[in-house]
Amino acid sequence: MKTLPDFVAPGLRILSVGLNPSLPSVEAGFPFANPRNRFWKALNASKLVSAPLKPGVDAMQQLLEGEGIGFTDVVKRPTRGAADLRAADYRQGAPRLLALIESLEPRWAWFHGKLAWQHFLRHADIEGDDEGWGQQSFAIGSSQVFVTPNPSPANAAFSLDDLIAHYNTFAWVLNKS
Repeated sequence: MKTLPDFVAPGLRILSVGLNPSLPSVEAGFPFANPRNRFWKALNASKLVSAPLKPGVDAMQQLLEGEGIGFTDVVKRPTRGAADLRAADYRQGAPRLLALIESLEPRWAWFHGKLAWQHFLRHADIEGDDEGWGQQSFAIGSSQVFVTPNPSPANAAFSLDDLIAHYNTFAWVLNKS
């Protein structure tokens, strides 16, 4: 199966966790590659990064090396959308992600969307509840958890301004921790 690699390294400040790779992302070789996805616009307009980045593989290296931000997914199987995922995908992906978080020990695990977060909780057998958007009151190993809306174009309930506000709240929490 062709999928996106994890963009990770030891000593991460943030491990960004998407639901699963989109087909355009697998083709382009980097997360959130669909031009209609609002991740890059929201990230660049937020206080999470020191300077705007042009979406691409080079940006992934800049985020890893310069900002301490890595990327992975709950499920590694690429699909056209979340509706194409099966319970078996989550049963396979969540334990893999849990092991990755526990081995890398990022300061923060940043989940994009409640679907990613809730399926991870359920299928990784994590003791804890979905507490809504923002910082969760419990950790995964030594990693704190923050949940923001999914920037996918399919998630029209949240505007670009909403996403930027959530990302800026995360930046504020990062700076005070």
